[in-house]
Amino acid sequence: MIKQYETVFIATPVLSEAQMKEAVAKYVGFIKENGGEVVYEEDWGLKQLAYPIQKKTSGFYYLIEFKADSQFIDLLETQYRRDERIIRFLTFAMDKHAVAYAEKRRANKQAKKEE
Repeated sequence: MIKQYETVFIATPVLSEAQMKEAVAKYVGFIKENGGEVVYEEDWGLKQLAYPIQKKTSGFYYLIEFKADSQFIDLLETQYRRDERIIRFLTFAMDKHAVAYAEKRRANKQAKKEE
């Protein structure tokens, strides 16, 4: 069954800008190769972590919203676990309220950008 999902991952802060873009391209490509459709992407940049993870106190946050089959999530999370660049990740299925909220948030962000 096709659902809309949101995944956020935190990449290690020692990556260069090019390495971070390559990591993002890998996951966006992986979603598309497996029949998913990327709805939205957002780079949240380098942020402080609430607590140290693997002795790191900051990380690159990246959000991807996508539509995919529910069985695909296991494949995606296995890829995250195998990648030493990813220190944390969270993927969740969006219900109709979360989808509506995300669309509203994107519209507000776009309106602010145009001002």
